[in-house]
Amino acid sequence: MMKKIILSNSFLGKKPIVKLEFPYDFELKELVKTFPNCEWNRHEKAWWVPYTDDILDRLILFFKGKVWLDYSTFRKTSLPKTFPELPPIALDICKEIEAFKDWMSNKRYSESTIKTYTECIQVFFRFLNNKNVEAIENDDVEKFNKDYIIERGYSASFQNQMVNAIKLFFQNRQNRKLNPELIYRPKKSRQLPNVLSKEEIYRILNVTANLKHKLLIMMLYSCGLRRSEVLSLKFEHIQRARGVLLIKQSKGKKDRIVSLPKTLIKHLEEYYKAYKPQSYIFEGQKGGKYSEKSLAEVLKKAVKKAKINKPVTPHWLRHSYATHLLERGTDLRYIQELLGHNSTKTTEIYTHVSTKQLKDIASPLDDLDLGE
Repeated sequence: MMKKIILSNSFLGKKPIVKLEFPYDFELKELVKTFPNCEWNRHEKAWWVPYTDDILDRLILFFKGKVWLDYSTFRKTSLPKTFPELPPIALDICKEIEAFKDWMSNKRYSESTIKTYTECIQVFFRFLNNKNVEAIENDDVEKFNKDYIIERGYSASFQNQMVNAIKLFFQNRQNRKLNPELIYRPKKSRQLPNVLSKEEIYRILNVTANLKHKLLIMMLYSCGLRRSEVLSLKFEHIQRARGVLLIKQSKGKKDRIVSLPKTLIKHLEEYYKAYKPQSYIFEGQKGGKYSEKSLAEVLKKAVKKAKINKPVTPHWLRHSYATHLLERGTDLRYIQELLGHNSTKTTEIYTHVSTKQLKDIASPLDDLDLGE
């Protein structure tokens, strides 16, 4: 009986590949190894080759008369576009960007904004082959928008971010404004926030045995915190007598207070006795602030263990907190203050995902007597 190899599509990172799967057989393994560019992936526990437009034909020709290839699940796919690598940034432009960074620091822009805008400007000049700053015109921005942002399929928010960075850079370094009417600004798509049910929140917390991990998830949900906010918390921010938690210098450099649930106080006490953190409530193994990457990984594992098949992120818990408050009848103005939103318009998005009023609306299908 002829031996069989099953072919299927997969990815190695962002790279499309074809997997070759078969029960262990020494002779077959040695044969597969001789196919050009075929490698073993210990995580997938399968052999693989890079995907090309003619890969199926090449595999069929190579194994003809030796092995039966099952390619019933194999699909032709579009290869991602490849783009030339951008050149390194020139020294004279580096100096301009460093001066721009210093100006933003003096103006008290947030670290994340400084980092983002700096990277945006670097990409812009690298794309233009380090064109002289004084020679940049609106046409260059349009070309960058068309041939870099649009061509590579970047999002509308990325496009707006790039435009903001470029405009601010030239206002600061050249004291001139690029004509905003010539720079296309896409409309932001209206996306509803992702919300978990209370039952799903319960399942996530219920499967999390580690006290530190459980408290992290509880604080994100019960106080509606951003990930940066929960990781910056210190025990001095807990005002137990007032039943509130102080959020210091959050987004927009604003302080605010949120209510502190009694259930959370009990878990905080247990956690402090067990871990005795020195500075931040949540610290890494070697001290210092717990990382955002570790937080995301903690939640990801808990969600998987709870058998919730959704790409849950820490911000989903903030969305869930706001939506559940609204469904309990909390006034929108209070929710706005608790979340630290500047405008009620930002908070009003949660009215579109709340099911409180929807449950009271009967579908006309219920008026039809369709029998059993």
